[in-house]
Amino acid sequence: MSIMKLSTVRRRDPYLERELKRYENPLPSREYILQVLEEQGRPVPGEELRELLDIDKLELDAFQRRLRAMEREAQLLRNRKGSYILPERASLIAGRVEGHPDGYGFLVPDDGSEDLSLEARQMTKVLHRDRALVRVIGVDRRGRREGVIVEVLERANTRVVGRVLIEHGITLVVPENRRINQDILVAPGGGGTAISGQVVTVEIIEQPDRHSKPIGRIVEVLGNYADPGMEIEIALRKHDLPFEFSTGTLAEADALPETLAASDREGRTDLRALPLVTIDGETAKDFDDAVFAEKNGGGWRLLVAIADVSHYVQPGTALDRDAGERGNSVYFPRRVIPMLPEKLSNGLCSLNPDVDRLAMVCDMAIDHTGEITDYRFYPAVFRSHARLTYDHVWNWLDGVTKPESDLHQRLLPHLQALYALFQVLGEARGKRGAIDFETIETMMLFNVQGKIENIVPVRRNDAHRLIEECMLAANVCASAFLQSNRQPCLYRIHQGPTPEKLEALRNFLKEFGIGLGGGDDPTAKDYALLLDSIKTRPDAQLLQTVMLRSLRQAMYSPDNVGHFGLSYEHYTHFTSPIRRYPDLLVHRSIKAVLAGTHYAPGKWDDIGLHCSMTERRADEATRDVGNWLKCYYMRDRIGEVFAGTIAAVVPFGVFVALDEVYVEGLVHVSELGEDYFQYDSTKHQMLGERSGRRFRLGDRLQVKLVRADLETGRIDFVLSEAS
Repeated sequence: MSIMKLSTVRRRDPYLERELKRYENPLPSREYILQVLEEQGRPVPGEELRELLDIDKLELDAFQRRLRAMEREAQLLRNRKGSYILPERASLIAGRVEGHPDGYGFLVPDDGSEDLSLEARQMTKVLHRDRALVRVIGVDRRGRREGVIVEVLERANTRVVGRVLIEHGITLVVPENRRINQDILVAPGGGGTAISGQVVTVEIIEQPDRHSKPIGRIVEVLGNYADPGMEIEIALRKHDLPFEFSTGTLAEADALPETLAASDREGRTDLRALPLVTIDGETAKDFDDAVFAEKNGGGWRLLVAIADVSHYVQPGTALDRDAGERGNSVYFPRRVIPMLPEKLSNGLCSLNPDVDRLAMVCDMAIDHTGEITDYRFYPAVFRSHARLTYDHVWNWLDGVTKPESDLHQRLLPHLQALYALFQVLGEARGKRGAIDFETIETMMLFNVQGKIENIVPVRRNDAHRLIEECMLAANVCASAFLQSNRQPCLYRIHQGPTPEKLEALRNFLKEFGIGLGGGDDPTAKDYALLLDSIKTRPDAQLLQTVMLRSLRQAMYSPDNVGHFGLSYEHYTHFTSPIRRYPDLLVHRSIKAVLAGTHYAPGKWDDIGLHCSMTERRADEATRDVGNWLKCYYMRDRIGEVFAGTIAAVVPFGVFVALDEVYVEGLVHVSELGEDYFQYDSTKHQMLGERSGRRFRLGDRLQVKLVRADLETGRIDFVLSEAS
């Protein structure tokens, strides 16, 4: 339908041009439908709405489908008479339900407004993550808006992992996710071979309502709670992590050759003679990046060669769909859920030593001040001359040991050039004002039975930092290249503190007689200067923790707002396409620019939100597994006394991080003493009303372990007599 044939009413649609690009015969846009309803200022019957929008008979089915879609997404509602109304006019708020382990919940509104509290009896109608329409009925005792659920818009849970409980002949499944606080009743005959105490997956066949529990049938028996690896099996299902590749993906991976063909090398720069090397951890199996540096006049030439995953994973393939759904690889202790099948992640795309590999190269010129003066991207063929580890490289650079083999001795001058370049880049980082929070990472050690034996800190040395600086430089060049060529991509963005968090941070710092510079709009440099000034204070760890918590979470977005923490005006992820989907998209975008074309995988906004979600999902799943393993480890240490630091203060107590065990547990408020303790979120403390005793973030305590409960994942302490 041409624009000439549309009626005057339809030509008023402010989004007509957009709809004409999408559809040959465009309907009124969603925005225009809402505008017409708003103009009427009253509920509008369906027939009248069709007349107002000049819908003809041939368009009727398509128009009704659009209205139904708008209803599903809570843009529209129908009242009891079937007339269309705007949700906000009916005082109804659409959003996602967040359950709480104690039975109550919240509605997180779609429009970003303040959360609504939902009483426990409201939560009987829904499960955690369902979408619902809620009417505001007042405020609760904490002054928050309180709501009642009017309608459930979308059910989020079809399968749930949990433990079987059989009582009086009735079989229930108790969900592992404590936010799903309703047990699932197993339908008669739906229990299969499961016995009480086993971990199972249950398929929900009837969702809950006000009068009945959810009903399901057991579709998978995972095993017993303490079976080796069970914690990972639970986390995979609890967090909906895709862990099995589709048959299409496996077939595409199998069809790939084992080695490079001559045609793969065509049109690529040959770097096989250049001594590029990989530097990774001892246990790494997928090698994304190789590096090389040499002095060049008064500055350096730095090459960062990244596995050319985009050569093998083409848009629209099953491999691409599975990689996009996963979003990233997930690294559990002793097990990896890779983004790509092993043939790619540990084979063709992994930059293993002494084999030809395809790469996308960022070739940089860096001056004596650490500024990147020139760069270019190109596809290459190369071979890694050695697989090195951080510890080996640092021991050579620090003079603790000397390279033993002839190969390593030949590589040493290049490693020394890399190290000299790193020092210059580090100085530039300091001048730029990037924030450098020092955190302790830990690693779990396991015995031959697969049980956790010890938890040890992972010490970062300058070899880690050297590779990090090389990757930062390549990522910055990638974002600059795409931005200057106006090719949309996913930037890695990190925004500064919100006004509320900034005010809370300033109020907290006042207690210590220190301040953060920058007024209402502090920069990363203001944070970095403050961090540097408090390094020698005994409470430095406390102050750093509160500063870190004032910042927002980094995410992926096509809108370049810069990276606050790294103090970059633009930044993206280019260096890990084996394990991060955004990096693969950046590679495709760079190749499109080099080929003089344009790359558009879909809606960049939606892809950015999805990749940010998969990143958080992976973090939550690995945290769950880590907590379970720590709980298992602590079961044999009930009654022991430990020294620790208060790592978090919450309304129901304080979490204490143990010094040498690297485990956190709760001292409940009832165990703090014979007093009423008031929680102060601004000062991060609990204060006794009568005694004046204070428990504050960063305080030192002696605690005794009294409980390590595998089923709830809780570790509980009480204060020891020494405290």
